[in-house]
Amino acid sequence: MSTKDALIPCNFVIFGGNGDLAIRKLLPAIYRLIEDGHMADDTIVIGASRSDLGQEKYQANVLAGLKKFIPDFKEEIWQNLKPRLNYTAVDASNPKSFDNLKKALGKNFAKQTTTYYLSTAPDLFGTTSEGLKAKGLIKDCTRVVLEKPIGKSLETSYIINDSVAGLFPEKNIYRIDHYLGKETVQNLMSLRFANSLFEPMWTNAHIDNVQITISEAVGAEGRWSYYDESGALRDMVQNHMLQLLCLVAMEVPISLDADSIRAEKLKVLKSLKIMTPDEVEKNAIRAQYTKGSINGEKVVGYREEEGGNAESETETFVAIRADIHNWRWRGVPFYIRTGKRLPERYSEIVIEFKKIPHSIFPGNNLHGNKLVIRLQPEESIQLMMMNKVPGLDAGAPVHPVTLNLSLPDKYANVRVPEAYERLIYDVIAGNSTLYVHREEVEAAWVWADAILDGWKASSRVPHSYAAGSWGPQSAFELVARYGRSWHESD
Repeated sequence: MSTKDALIPCNFVIFGGNGDLAIRKLLPAIYRLIEDGHMADDTIVIGASRSDLGQEKYQANVLAGLKKFIPDFKEEIWQNLKPRLNYTAVDASNPKSFDNLKKALGKNFAKQTTTYYLSTAPDLFGTTSEGLKAKGLIKDCTRVVLEKPIGKSLETSYIINDSVAGLFPEKNIYRIDHYLGKETVQNLMSLRFANSLFEPMWTNAHIDNVQITISEAVGAEGRWSYYDESGALRDMVQNHMLQLLCLVAMEVPISLDADSIRAEKLKVLKSLKIMTPDEVEKNAIRAQYTKGSINGEKVVGYREEEGGNAESETETFVAIRADIHNWRWRGVPFYIRTGKRLPERYSEIVIEFKKIPHSIFPGNNLHGNKLVIRLQPEESIQLMMMNKVPGLDAGAPVHPVTLNLSLPDKYANVRVPEAYERLIYDVIAGNSTLYVHREEVEAAWVWADAILDGWKASSRVPHSYAAGSWGPQSAFELVARYGRSWHESD
């Protein structure tokens, strides 16, 4: 992180400032930015929510969260953050309550740039923006950060985006996707575009398929009502997974500026083949977990979770074959898989290259090369290759080996920033490269809506899978249909 603009003092206001995301991710990220010298001394942080907590209680809540979520918590960093950490009660449905925020900002609003982070329900984005405008709390340089989801369909995304666009120009609207802030995701562009080794191979002539997996071991766990209105496709695929797909599939941008990168991502999204209902039936698998066990512990099925509904048909797992209709990717399937109550938590991108056309080596142990980009829980990049087995065996037998392409040893003692650190740093600096443009959101919904419509028109209910398994058999059949299989992590 070297953008000097981030050291310009600012006002950073978090709506939903006492919520789970703020306590677990946003405020620890601000703590780390202070610790690493990436936040100006005059920057102030204001938590805003409906509850009349008061300053002392709020700071106590934040301190408890920092001690819980930062393993190497340091009292001196907290003492730096505490004097600049304020709280104010603001109810978006009560316009008069925005006077409290205006008072909390005081003269700082006129002196420095203000960023509003809306960690609230999306249907409050417009109301909150209107409340800010009515009290004169929006200037030409004021920025707003929107958390997902941006709607539940293309139509509802229009409503949400329009409600904010009437009050903020597009250049000041930052739609956050925290996966784009991960170090390994950013390194994907470096891997592709800074190395002559990979880019010539990054075509349908050499790549057999691409797999993107986001696996979660947790279930609904207290968020059942929210999740049941969303489901896996809206919650994970339409945003996180399509953004990852774009970074894998995009053409070389003319530069690293936000507009150039967005233009290439948008081309990918518009090249995604929109599925017909018959294609949805064939290429978009949905399923819901039933009771099972995770790490030896018995868990209930989705419908039996706290607050559950025995009639729910919401998908907790999806496996999709996506096709990109352009010259580079024609004929290369992009397999997308995500689900809750799977055996373990991890996210990864696998680029599987085509096998050699003819083997001169003995046995059937010859595999295609794979580039495996692990995003979480640990971040790593590995290249799987074939190598001769040491020894005097006749015929020079070969065996797959893994080359570690992660950060070299010289960075071994450097702490890798969390995604929210990078994204908060960038919005303070006015850098929107890792944020999502409205056109991207809408293009993604066009593709996702076709799948949702196909499921709605079908009489087939979601498949089922036992908690602790890797999903329904149909998900394996999706890739096995053409002689492929899901990549198995070590």
